[in-house]
Amino acid sequence: MPQPFISRVPPVSERLLVLQILPSFGVGGGAENMANHLMLGLAQSHDVVGASLYPVRGTPNELGLKQAGIPMWHLGKRPGFDPRMYFAIDNLLRTVQPDVVHTHLSVLRYVFPVLLRRRVPLVVHTLHNLAEYETDAVGRAVHRLAFRGTVLPVSISRECGASFRRVYGRECHSVIPNCIPVDQYRRDVSGRVEWRRKYGFDSSAVLFVCVGRLEPQKNPLLLVQAFAALRDPRAHLLLLGEGSLREQLAASVGSYGLEQQVHLLGKRFDIPEWLGASDVFVLSSDWEGNPLSVMEAMAAGLPVVSTSVGGVPELVEPGQQGFLVPPGDRREFTMAMRRLLENRELMLGMGDAACCHASKSFRVERMVNNYARLYESTLAGSRRRSHCRTPSSADQACRPGVPARCGSCS
Repeated sequence: MPQPFISRVPPVSERLLVLQILPSFGVGGGAENMANHLMLGLAQSHDVVGASLYPVRGTPNELGLKQAGIPMWHLGKRPGFDPRMYFAIDNLLRTVQPDVVHTHLSVLRYVFPVLLRRRVPLVVHTLHNLAEYETDAVGRAVHRLAFRGTVLPVSISRECGASFRRVYGRECHSVIPNCIPVDQYRRDVSGRVEWRRKYGFDSSAVLFVCVGRLEPQKNPLLLVQAFAALRDPRAHLLLLGEGSLREQLAASVGSYGLEQQVHLLGKRFDIPEWLGASDVFVLSSDWEGNPLSVMEAMAAGLPVVSTSVGGVPELVEPGQQGFLVPPGDRREFTMAMRRLLENRELMLGMGDAACCHASKSFRVERMVNNYARLYESTLAGSRRRSHCRTPSSADQACRPGVPARCGSCS
């Protein structure tokens, strides 16, 4: 896994104010969860403010950030193009006065035009998916302008970096892989037994689990087809997530007569418990960036069967922590699932190897420190940092962005 920045951040003389902007702090999305982990980690050494284009939704991520005392702005975006966002973001930047603006997903189309008016010392954008799929044609046009010098791109995997070069014709020099709070996903053996008893799975059942949106990118229809070809009554497939393909999936499950073995479970807030009770993690995506779901499953001690797309090969070493198969290859996917289904010793050994690898490589502190180092090293090399100063305790008490100063915060 690439390590472009050192792991420990040297002491600095001031706390930078970092503004993280996303479409929303919603449920289940890898980008939203990554930003949540990053904000909570940065808050230990930085002043952190979060902003979402859409209204508050009361999600676990939002509640967790609020409990951590991180100020949050919700700009009230309407569905579709909303020109009011330009004025809302202008007010946000004027009030918060951040040292760093860090954007995610599709928000640059609203943020970048405002940045031409409101100068910010450093603007960072994380590329969460392959560049071909991250945004639409209009968004790519905005990104192309932004990346010419004003906005610093960061890729979450080497493959995402290669896609950036294909789409934008320039190098993405900063690669910072996603990471997770590994310990939250540790398998609880006693809890696993109780969970399986509660949901009616006996000790002989082998649970294949997938956490992800039911959308074309994830290709869950291929996963159902591969599972159906196993023809083994011990096997169950758990699909955690919602999306536009749900009805089509339900019809496919019915056509195979697998209603008792394939379980469409919808959105869940207790992912660690479901992973801890399962046996194998499966992912049939046609493309990916650097999926958190794979890391979470490995941290829970699950071997992985996945298509070899995006940053997945940077997470899973084939034959060690699982198996990787070509995208779209139903037959190979079934064969990989069957190897684990029929060889419990192999399944447990790969699961142990996955857990060990996750503990060494996916800890969230590494990602947080790498982003902090990126902010510091980039600003240190820029004359624009001359506006920064060491705040006194009184300054800290009234730093822009604190909820009490603005009715837009929550």
